[in-house]
Amino acid sequence: MNKEIIDVPVLSAAVRALGVPLSLVTKGAGLVFVSGIPPLDLVTGKLVKGDIEVQTEASLRALRHCLEAAGNSLNNVLMVRIYAANAGFYSAINRVYARHFPENPPSRTFVPVASWPMEFDIEIECVAVG
Repeated sequence: MNKEIIDVPVLSAAVRALGVPLSLVTKGAGLVFVSGIPPLDLVTGKLVKGDIEVQTEASLRALRHCLEAAGNSLNNVLMVRIYAANAGFYSAINRVYARHFPENPPSRTFVPVASWPMEFDIEIECVAVG
């Protein structure tokens, strides 16, 4: 199996600048793996501030951007994991999520977490067939 690291415009450079040792997108064995994506602005690579719906929208747009950099799309997503700083955000996250996956949504896990080392409330990762 060959592993391919995908460079994501703007976002990969932002992660490197933070010194975080990860690749945003990795392809291999016919799958595309997207690391947990916080609410990142696609133009600046900076964190998007706002309520959980604003952050969820930004995370999902960044997730889509990562998939597109790999020549893929949300339509091929098999599994999503959502990590949120508060389980009480569940309904608000679902409202935004449903707009991005309106029909036949992928499998999904919702994980409440205590905190992150940066200022955001959500991170979304996925696996897509590739």
